[in-house]
Amino acid sequence: MNDEAYNAYSFLLDRTARRVKQYAQQRFKEQGFDITVDQWLVMKHLYKQEDRKQNELAELLFKDNPTLTRIIDLLCDKGLTERKPHPEDRRSFIVSLTRAGEKKVEQLKPKMKEVRAKAWEGLSERDFHQFKKVLNTIYQNLS
Repeated sequence: MNDEAYNAYSFLLDRTARRVKQYAQQRFKEQGFDITVDQWLVMKHLYKQEDRKQNELAELLFKDNPTLTRIIDLLCDKGLTERKPHPEDRRSFIVSLTRAGEKKVEQLKPKMKEVRAKAWEGLSERDFHQFKKVLNTIYQNLS
């Protein structure tokens, strides 16, 4: 494949990822969720596994520490997460959802399912699996 093809596919991948995020953020705003997509991702991961170290969460979400700190600060201000000092490493913090945060995730999960369904509309099961394979291959190539 030539450089132009690589550039075109890279552009399509980036454009699509941005559009999915914009679409989700637009739905969040329209429905008054009062959080951003990035805040949702933090909350969703905390819902799956409580008490994550903040730096571990940053790696998992591919966010730098200052960006994740701002996201968590906003979630703490909204009463959706809390940050506690790590019991064994005083330089680290443990982040967890509050009860209000858990309720928010439970409220938003069906809405996020609708967003994902819209993104996959018109794709067959085979399309989905092939797409997943391609994305995983790209990811592994860059690991």
